Amino acid sequence: MKINFFKYQGTGNDFVILDNRTGIYDFLTKHQVQLMCDRKFGVGGDGLMLLNSKQGYDFEMLYYNSDGSQSTMCGNGGRCMVCFAYHLGIHKYTYRFLAIDGVHEAEIDMNNQIRLKMNDVTQVDEHSSYAVLNTGSPHFIKFASDVANIDVVETGRDIRNSKPYAAEGINVSFVENLGEDRIFVRTYERGVEDETLSCGTGVTAAALVSAHNPRGFNRVEVKTPGGNLSVEYTKIDENNYENIWLCGPAELVFSGETNIIK
Repeated sequence: MKINFFKYQGTGNDFVILDNRTGIYDFLTKHQVQLMCDRKFGVGGDGLMLLNSKQGYDFEMLYYNSDGSQSTMCGNGGRCMVCFAYHLGIHKYTYRFLAIDGVHEAEIDMNNQIRLKMNDVTQVDEHSSYAVLNTGSPHFIKFASDVANIDVVETGRDIRNSKPYAAEGINVSFVENLGEDRIFVRTYERGVEDETLSCGTGVTAAALVSAHNPRGFNRVEVKTPGGNLSVEYTKIDENNYENIWLCGPAELVFSGETNIIK
């Protein structure tokens, strides 16, 4: 069977996206998702997403990791989905869509940056050198220096597979303070089981625990191996963050057809 696909990327976090508003791709299996995300035998991507119709919303986002497992929220994926929806002719001032972690809003600004509203965060477990929080996906945030030279795959895999997290998995982000409300983030992602060039929920988590204002509005500029993002939010207290917006570019890389065994 031929599948019409679209390849998008947001700061190097890349995705295969299918227009599934008619339900034509509901048959996809875990193995077929794996094949489509394979960089040698398929289209290649950190994940695969279906844009579904959903009554009461502009669309529904269904996200799969590259290992074929259905995943939790993907921030860069959400931004790419909004860009895809626009290219499909769904033009809105404010988008409202449903993802696995609930309802999200999004906007496309005058510079074609995609602004995605993330869900409020109500719990941060802080420790001396790391923090654990959920920004739609669970994240282990490790503060470090010289992040560019850390072995993210080996160290991230060890943390992800450690006893507290082995069963469900956790994303592991390494964060370096660059000063002037700027941080550098590299992330090992569960489900991909490798470093990705950028992770939207990881960037969001890192920015929240890097607040420069103890209360009120914060904006943190984030450098990743795949490009630059920013996170805006209101810090209520040490465990509560609201009005969280993940902002950055997203673009179509290419589109085409691929054959897949049904």
